Amino acid sequence: MNPALVLIALSFALALGLGVFARLGKTMNLEQWSLGGRGFGAIFVFVLMAGEIYTTFTFLGASGWAYSKGGPALYILCTGTITYSMSYFLLPIIWRYAKSRALVSQADFFIAKYESRSLGVLVALVSVVAIVPYLVLQLTGLGIFVSEASYGTITPRAAILTGSAGLVAYVVVSGIRGAAWTAAVKDVMILVVAVGVGVYLPLHYYGGYGAMFAAIEEAKPGFFALPSSGMSVSWLISTVVLTSLGFYMWPHTFGTVYAASDERVFRKNAVALPLYQLVLLFVFLAGFAAALQVPGLIGAQADLSLLRVSKLAFSPWVVGVIGGAGVLTALVPGSMLLLTASTILAQNVYRELVPTANDRRVALVARACVPLVALVAVGLTLRGGAAIVPLLLMGYSLVTQLFPALILSLGARPRATAAGAFAGILSGELTVAYLTISGSTLSTLLPHAPQFVKDLNVGLVAMLVNVVVLTGVSALTRPVPKRTLAPLS
Repeated sequence: MNPALVLIALSFALALGLGVFARLGKTMNLEQWSLGGRGFGAIFVFVLMAGEIYTTFTFLGASGWAYSKGGPALYILCTGTITYSMSYFLLPIIWRYAKSRALVSQADFFIAKYESRSLGVLVALVSVVAIVPYLVLQLTGLGIFVSEASYGTITPRAAILTGSAGLVAYVVVSGIRGAAWTAAVKDVMILVVAVGVGVYLPLHYYGGYGAMFAAIEEAKPGFFALPSSGMSVSWLISTVVLTSLGFYMWPHTFGTVYAASDERVFRKNAVALPLYQLVLLFVFLAGFAAALQVPGLIGAQADLSLLRVSKLAFSPWVVGVIGGAGVLTALVPGSMLLLTASTILAQNVYRELVPTANDRRVALVARACVPLVALVAVGLTLRGGAAIVPLLLMGYSLVTQLFPALILSLGARPRATAAGAFAGILSGELTVAYLTISGSTLSTLLPHAPQFVKDLNVGLVAMLVNVVVLTGVSALTRPVPKRTLAPLS
């Protein structure tokens, strides 16, 4: 039997086994299933947040963009640095408020802050819609890892169907606790694999890092620079801003905040997580190393570059370890995405439609939603065609529309009205939808604008529309303070 396939199967079995083990001795009500009873310390919160950060995107998307785009791929490094700095101040505020009111989902936060259930439903729908392309990304990566690392023994379709079935069972049985236990194993494997391939491949193929960069620059002049148009400096800055502001707007990341036992957890993680960004450097080095060794990968095929070059350089046993780590990088965030989407649908959609439903019924509905969300994601994944990084950036464009309303809600009283927040989020999402569906860009919409305007990330432009509408509607709908008439003398 193919040794790589054996190791991949063992990794998958390990994930399922840890999921079952993590559930033992726990009564799985909704809070326990989705938030782990709000009892996770610094280590489990760390591995969960790292599990959501270092996904199939880290291995395949980052290396694929390093392979195909060169310099513009470095936006990924900038994003994490800014995001983790923000978390030191932002996450303790969110945690304190959520803890005091026993909130379960991201939408619950907006409902409580703005005292608007309709706003909560909108946030819930936005969250689920944004989760779908991110889940598609994980399943796409799972199919790539298993198919490539098994040397074609398992087709991507078979890997996606089998992995999805296991993922559904894993989430239904163990909830967030299974994800936390598996994330701890995954983090060890990803460190070993990413550092290993990043160090070895440049030395193996080029004799050193400087020699690799020199060879690539000679073969592809300007490969490591930002172009004057397209993915220019303007694009990079606007994309970094978009992804930094949107990172904690992902509902599964937001929900992980609720699982912490103490607000100090986030400050400890804010110190440690930036160091974890160094893992990405090694992934980039592997992608760069592949640029001249496996040429000709175009479009979505660039996501295959790390595995293709690894298969040339390593034995099947090592490729199996890489494939096994890749399976875990899909399962951990995939489980969190499924769990979060299902919790939101049950807590903020079903409960709104059936207000008499008790907590036990809502918990059952949440579990029932897991296979339904998975079926939608699998259907979209099997249609294929999209590269991993564009999928993620599309999701960011959607979730970042929640950021202005969130920030304006963090004081004692929101600085925006519920109507303003609703209108702002809706206008931002409609802008993203129009630009995505029509295929329009700022270059086509504003052909005579300066180049730096044409290159702005459309998600950030949609957020600017969001802010303008939010501000205007809030000004029009803010209650007028009652005036007290002075007594007649």
